[in-house]
Amino acid sequence: MPQSTPENPPTRATYLPKEETGISFPPDRTALLVIDPVNDFLSEGGAGWELTKTTVEKNDVVGHLKSAIEGARAHGLPVLFGPMAYTREDYADEQLQRRSGINRLMFERKMFLAGSWGADFHPDLQPRADDTVLLPHKSCDVFQTDLPEHLRRLGITHLIIAGMSANLCCESTGRHAMEAGFDVTFLSDAIGASSLPEYEAAIRLNYPLIANAVITVDEFLTAIGASTAGHSDVEPGDTIRGSDDGEIGTVDKVVAATTETEGYLLMPRGLIFKTDTYIPLDAVVRRSGTDVFINIPKLIVGTMPWDKPPFRAERHAKQGPRATDVDKLYGSCAPSGQKPSAHG
Repeated sequence: MPQSTPENPPTRATYLPKEETGISFPPDRTALLVIDPVNDFLSEGGAGWELTKTTVEKNDVVGHLKSAIEGARAHGLPVLFGPMAYTREDYADEQLQRRSGINRLMFERKMFLAGSWGADFHPDLQPRADDTVLLPHKSCDVFQTDLPEHLRRLGITHLIIAGMSANLCCESTGRHAMEAGFDVTFLSDAIGASSLPEYEAAIRLNYPLIANAVITVDEFLTAIGASTAGHSDVEPGDTIRGSDDGEIGTVDKVVAATTETEGYLLMPRGLIFKTDTYIPLDAVVRRSGTDVFINIPKLIVGTMPWDKPPFRAERHAKQGPRATDVDKLYGSCAPSGQKPSAHG
């Protein structure tokens, strides 16, 4: 099977950046995707403003989006805008208002009508000529547009997601991007939602498990600055954070791989963790300033089997059997489309 790359889309589950080194954002393979930065969501008088204003104002979403966009441009990262727009054909011919609850809500409120002020970009978040404006998505998943084509064209493996709204378009797109093999990061303070509970559920519970990191715009800008300068190694004294941005502890030692163990970070026991914690180096996915991020939420770290160094033999056991050594994938039966084995 040919190696999966952004230019050669994967035919099975994969992780696109697996051949890359480093724990920050490679400038030539990272893009910022800004979803629905439009007046209906972000401006007073917009058709959805009464729903979104609480989180948009609380997080200063417009200000943080502007900072993220300008920072990405300054470091040479592509910026892609993913808006929505609906025409009469979408409703009269395709009956999208009958497809889902969110489609019904947008229909009844006359949101994102093509050519309207509400569907246009917020005045502080206007695309530039060298940015990419995607074809409109018609519900929640921006991957259903020409986004994959542009990511392949640009050679992107790391996708940064911000915009609106947390538990719908941002989450759906992030899930699809992760399933397609992209390294996904969400910018927590550059995202809004229709209510605080929706925002909190997405940011605190869902994103940390479907992405590699949930970070702030300042953390993102610090990380891409370090990536551009080539400074991203973990060092003793760094603060360890989970994929939910929760502070876990401090790096005591960075231990290189040996013939018996994989490389790991040693976090000594403390008030929360009663034993020393040995975090595999390949769980470290980001460094921003003196913060290092691992791709496990803070609340789950204590359940990981990290009470001893990561021995290579145990790593092999965690990888499971080779596909050629599996007689029956599910033990009792074969999945649809797969011929039963000669022993079945």
